[in-house]
Amino acid sequence: MKKIFAVVLTFCMLSINMMPAFARSSIKDVSAKYWASKEIQNVVNTNIMTLDSSNKFYPEKSITRIEFVQSLLKLLSNDNLNVKVKNSFTDVNKSDSYYEDVLRSQQLGLVYGYPDKTFKPHRTMLRSEVTSVISHITKDKYTDLGILNQFKDKNDIPSWATKAYAKTINYGIYVNHPCEKCLEPNRELTRAEAAVILSRLQSKLHIVKSQYVNENLIAVEHLNVSKKAPVDTVNITNTRNIICKNNLLEVEFSERYWSKLSKTGEFVHFDVEQNIYTKEGTLILPEGTKLIAEVTEIIKPKVFNKNARVKFNFRQIILPSGQTINISAMPYKDGYLKEGPWMTAGKLAAWTVGLGAIGAGAGVGFAFIPAKAAIGTGLAIGIPVGCGVGFITGLVTPGLHYRAKCGEDVLIILNDDTSIPKCTCGK
Repeated sequence: MKKIFAVVLTFCMLSINMMPAFARSSIKDVSAKYWASKEIQNVVNTNIMTLDSSNKFYPEKSITRIEFVQSLLKLLSNDNLNVKVKNSFTDVNKSDSYYEDVLRSQQLGLVYGYPDKTFKPHRTMLRSEVTSVISHITKDKYTDLGILNQFKDKNDIPSWATKAYAKTINYGIYVNHPCEKCLEPNRELTRAEAAVILSRLQSKLHIVKSQYVNENLIAVEHLNVSKKAPVDTVNITNTRNIICKNNLLEVEFSERYWSKLSKTGEFVHFDVEQNIYTKEGTLILPEGTKLIAEVTEIIKPKVFNKNARVKFNFRQIILPSGQTINISAMPYKDGYLKEGPWMTAGKLAAWTVGLGAIGAGAGVGFAFIPAKAAIGTGLAIGIPVGCGVGFITGLVTPGLHYRAKCGEDVLIILNDDTSIPKCTCGK
């Protein structure tokens, strides 16, 4: 019943999500087979970039500085930012339709002007200039410049853009079309290439420095994963969904696991079996999401039937889009997994029945020697003795190693708030 409800809910959500695409006319100059069609459709549907009156996108046309600024402001939800600075550019006038957008960029420090106090709004942007902007607004991250060695034209990168390229490539926010081994840093950026870069940035808003993103809380919703959850709230903002600390998630083992063959430092993979929604209908984690946990401690079985315990620390979420999100989580409640009481009871039963059978055989054997008629007496004595010995042996021997089948469910608890970018929730 739970799976049927999830399927129906998925269909409803997909229908709602598809409505904007149907509401818009098709993009006349971008075919479904065009290399950047998916990203262009995304930026058009989310109003980051627009079509002209004839529904054309002009994918091969170079993008201007003002067009890029306006798209970036929309992506960062700052296209309505109150302007509090004075115009410092000699070539931007109050009568210009883009006047306030240039000032918004100036106020935020997105795209800088030139030393001669001009902004040159209609000048086209080079790939290297856009890369510099993306590097500027994203969180600082050390990256070895050796990452550039994979590109044939790495020596064409201007010296002032070398670190910026290394950083954005490490973040995966760059474009290398049509040649995968070339960056072409000194070529003008086309609108199609801008759509790709902006789509990739949109999927990773969590790495944008906070001063550049205008984040607004839209709603507080609730997960329905387990009634045991200490917390069930999810903060829905215009840029991301934040699963609050102490929420529970249900995941399953991607493969069989046996603690006897495991060791600390090993990484174990888990899957999200089906879409995880809030009660209110927002998709939080899609089916196909994977999680990676590290085995940080293995406590071996001990005598007197103490089972093995394995501690897992969940480190990463990998969305179907390939995006990786760092998390901190552990199995509910104490971070350890071990065999349950039923498996322990099964072990005791096996010992009891096994030695009970041996006792029965021994009793029959001993009774048969003096008299066949004493077999019943032998059974009456052998079975209880064997079972008793078996039960006691089961109690005092070491406990069980921990085993998990592929697909076995595990409840995990989040140790910190976990941020899921909005546009990466879909497959």
